[in-house]
Amino acid sequence: MPFRIGASLLLLITLGLSWVLGGWAGYRQVEQESLEESFRYRQLVANELNRSLPIPELMAEHPLMELALLNPDDPLVILQANREMQRMATIVGSSDVYLMDTSGLTIAANNYLQEDSFVGSNYSFRPYFSEAMATGDSVIYFALGLMSGVRGLYFSHPIRSDRGNILGVIAVKVLVHELESQWHRPASLSEAEMVVLDGSGISFLASRPAWLYRDFSVDRQGALPLETRQRYPDRELRPMEIEQLGFPWGLSEKSAKIRIPSPEGDRQDYLTVQTPLPRLDWTLQVMVSTAPVLWTRLAFVIGGFAIYLGVLLAWLYLRERYRREAELALRGEQLERRVAERTRDLEHSNQQLLEEIRERERAQSELRETQQELIQAAKLAVLGQMSAGLNHEMNQPLTAIQTYARNSRRFLEKGATDMVDANLSEIITLCDKMAELTRQFKVFARKSEGPPSVVDLRLSVDAALKIIRAQKNSAGIDIRWNRPEQPVMCHGDLIRIEQVMVNLLANAAQAVEEREAPVITIDVEADDGHWRCTVRDNGYGLPGNTEQIFEPFFTTKSVKQGLGLGLSISRQIVDALGGSLTGRNRPDGPGAEFVLTLQQREATE
Repeated sequence: MPFRIGASLLLLITLGLSWVLGGWAGYRQVEQESLEESFRYRQLVANELNRSLPIPELMAEHPLMELALLNPDDPLVILQANREMQRMATIVGSSDVYLMDTSGLTIAANNYLQEDSFVGSNYSFRPYFSEAMATGDSVIYFALGLMSGVRGLYFSHPIRSDRGNILGVIAVKVLVHELESQWHRPASLSEAEMVVLDGSGISFLASRPAWLYRDFSVDRQGALPLETRQRYPDRELRPMEIEQLGFPWGLSEKSAKIRIPSPEGDRQDYLTVQTPLPRLDWTLQVMVSTAPVLWTRLAFVIGGFAIYLGVLLAWLYLRERYRREAELALRGEQLERRVAERTRDLEHSNQQLLEEIRERERAQSELRETQQELIQAAKLAVLGQMSAGLNHEMNQPLTAIQTYARNSRRFLEKGATDMVDANLSEIITLCDKMAELTRQFKVFARKSEGPPSVVDLRLSVDAALKIIRAQKNSAGIDIRWNRPEQPVMCHGDLIRIEQVMVNLLANAAQAVEEREAPVITIDVEADDGHWRCTVRDNGYGLPGNTEQIFEPFFTTKSVKQGLGLGLSISRQIVDALGGSLTGRNRPDGPGAEFVLTLQQREATE
């Protein structure tokens, strides 16, 4: 295909697409403006209805209304009812308030002194009367006044006797000028028009006076219903000359394009959007001129033409560039070789960088493993330090078992089976004690598995005490464990918390070795969503800088007693559990105290 023919065809396609897309964008903008105006006016109508709907129901509760319906021939009662309705109309700001009996006859009204008073008129044919009598509930109705010819909303409610019988209906008329006075349109909608249609398609509110009391139904067959003509007495209700132009592409089903003749004689195209209004059979029809759509389409066409020129020029430029690149291909071979060499160098550098990254990742992984092993090593170091106590604790039962076994042999030779049975019972008890002690050390020595969960802090303290009390150096220490009666559920891990408690209790036991009356106290208390476990001793206290004791390899003991890692690792464990571990000298006397803080949890979590 020759270049000129292809370029012309592409131009036509571009302009056609621009025209279509411009129409879609223009109609979407017009539709959005119509929907915004519909929403605003719908809220206005809803607010007006919500304000006026309860008024007749409240008026119906007035005892004077019932009294007037029961005594329609009493002039004094009727006069009081008329005056009360005058007062009610003034309070609520309504134009008319009137009372009708069960036949629809008006017996009292706020305009009883005027020549066109409602008193004596029968409104049984009005739907607001007949529906209120039939349903026994509030009714809303729109119509023109028979006397005044003024548009208004009629709110009615039945009046009942003490026995529940309907005695009559009270009606309140509210003029629609409140709705018209707030018919304000944004500046962007200067060419928009609005009408409010009743259930029959008759306009009773319109932005153009010529469109008032017109039939906007497009497909009406036959004459208007009698009820509709009664609603608008003395009005012609001529049909509007509306031409349906279809539904623009890409819009909602509520939107349609129509054509309506203007007062000047020409015909105007509109995009119409119909929205039902609340509580009533009203329909709000917003019509926005489609003239801006043409300007939007022209803007899109100009933009499309500009894009076409840009693409064409870019293509011409690329074609010329390709030709020049072809001419310079031979000259660029040397440059390409240099680039290739440089690329290889960069690839080599990238490979080295990747190796360094992998090496650092391996180092980090090894560091994490080393940290876990360090925690386990610290735990095993504690076990090593306590091995002498464990040996002492195991030797005593073993010696007793040996003695009981020898005595049992002698008793067995003498036939004293009762003594043999008693010795065997003691041997079993000692074996159970040794097994429990060994089990506790095995549990303490194993690695922690899994993430933190909800655990009972008391169980970790109990397990740590079993290990500490097995030590030889704890024999003379008064360990006071103020164990709570209720579970102490916290966020943690039993084995890790046990390791921390063993370190704290072991340090406390070493701190009070030289005291005459060594005492270690363990308390647990709640504090603002946390549990505080405090370990106190009456030793010689901590050095001046208490934070220094949590540094790795810091210790005030001999090398045989420890490496100075217990408190540092304990703080790391507690930090990983979301808690805290602090230490200080006791403010109430000699010694030190360490506070372990963990988050409170529920047992069902």
